Amino acid sequence: MKRVLVIGLSILIQLIFYFAFLIGFVEHFVYINIALRILSLIIVIWIITYSKDIGNQILWIILVLVFPIFGSILYLTIGGNLHRSKTVRKILKSVEKSQSYLKQDKKILNEIEAKDKDVYGQLSYISKIAKYPVYKANEVKYYPLGEDVYKVMIEELKKAEKFIFIEYFIIAKGKMWQGILDILEEKAKAGVDVRVIYDDVGSLSTVPKKYYKKLNEKGIKCICFNELQPIVAVLMNNRDHRKIMVIDGKVAFSGGINIADEYINEKERFGHWKDNGIMIKGEAVWNYTTTFLEIWNVFSEEKEDYKKYKYKFKKDMKEDGYICPYGENPLDNENVGENIYINILNQANKYVYIFTPYLILDTEMIGALNLAAKRGVDVRIVVPGIPDKKMIYSVTKSYYPLLLKSGVKIYEYTPGFIHSKVFVCDDKIATVGTLNLDYRSLYHHFECGTYLYEASVIKDIKQDAIKTIEKSKIVKKESLKTTLPTFLFNGILRLFSALL
Repeated sequence: MKRVLVIGLSILIQLIFYFAFLIGFVEHFVYINIALRILSLIIVIWIITYSKDIGNQILWIILVLVFPIFGSILYLTIGGNLHRSKTVRKILKSVEKSQSYLKQDKKILNEIEAKDKDVYGQLSYISKIAKYPVYKANEVKYYPLGEDVYKVMIEELKKAEKFIFIEYFIIAKGKMWQGILDILEEKAKAGVDVRVIYDDVGSLSTVPKKYYKKLNEKGIKCICFNELQPIVAVLMNNRDHRKIMVIDGKVAFSGGINIADEYINEKERFGHWKDNGIMIKGEAVWNYTTTFLEIWNVFSEEKEDYKKYKYKFKKDMKEDGYICPYGENPLDNENVGENIYINILNQANKYVYIFTPYLILDTEMIGALNLAAKRGVDVRIVVPGIPDKKMIYSVTKSYYPLLLKSGVKIYEYTPGFIHSKVFVCDDKIATVGTLNLDYRSLYHHFECGTYLYEASVIKDIKQDAIKTIEKSKIVKKESLKTTLPTFLFNGILRLFSALL
């Protein structure tokens, strides 16, 4: 917390300096005011023209127009990429390099088109626009709890012979991380290429400052993503929320869990922690390998051939539906994660079951959820019964009336906190990943997910959804009484949720 305070004060001092600088020219106020008004108008026109979602930018427009100095400075520094920083350019260049290693087998897309044109449209979008290829699924396993997948992670890590890539939003000292760390140290000493990425903000209070130096001393190559600095920066608001583990290019893990004890219920914070994980074996692992390397090579500045990390699988592996691991990049102009969610809702005929810890929605997502329910689709959303952040939970509940009115069913997970991020639809489609239904995940963070079609594991995901719903309490319209102060407070929080 001391570090957060120092950084916060440093940023405040910078803003005060900007204001003081302008006040020094007070005798020219009329001309400065005109110039600022013109600047604010230009910024607003820029926002309207280039915004991926105008609803997401309403607060910025208000701030820039009402407070031209404060609003313009804030927007130029953390609100948008009006000017491209060196780091942003490096990330986009690295993403482009990663995409050059990803090639789609057109025969697979043709097969899907013959089966289902709607699903073909979705997967064609991910393949052609987001640049993540679709594969025949080989071996995919779904784990309904963090502790379940953690055991398998440990088993697979012990088998590593060539490399281990780990990228997580949160790494926290405790039983879970220590169990992994012991293996990483052992493997690094044996000559295995071990690499770790953690997010500085996500792990701010869970590991010491400059923790990556300690890991490097142990022979574990480590990078801290976007290290928080006491200088206002363009990328400060963009975090690495991905959860990726790749071992020898043979197996990959992803899902909702971070590396901290509450995720495997070794430590109780908000009742029972409901999370999940997914394990992939087969050619689709390559998507996660390149996704890891695109971030690694930005901050490590290594120039390497990705192909040496690609495992050659036997061609006679068992095929089980289709799979497409994908990434979300907040610096491009494409809302891949949200578009995947919305397309699932638009294609649904029978049901869509959803897990999300947060429910802070834009107009497009609200429209898609409501329209699906109005069409007769059984739309069910499971959110926490015990929140981890009370203010965010208050905002989540403020969306209930809009959704319930259209027939969307909302359940609160009675035993505790649900951190899973899952969509499962019509017994044939599912996605398991890191994207919450909130502005941070859908607009600000680097994220990832695994899209599945006609894979047998989908029935396991559905079964988990049904069991979780059975343990949850349905929200009734009658229980949504609210006072005027609460209504106004939630309205303000919702306005600021687009900025946070």
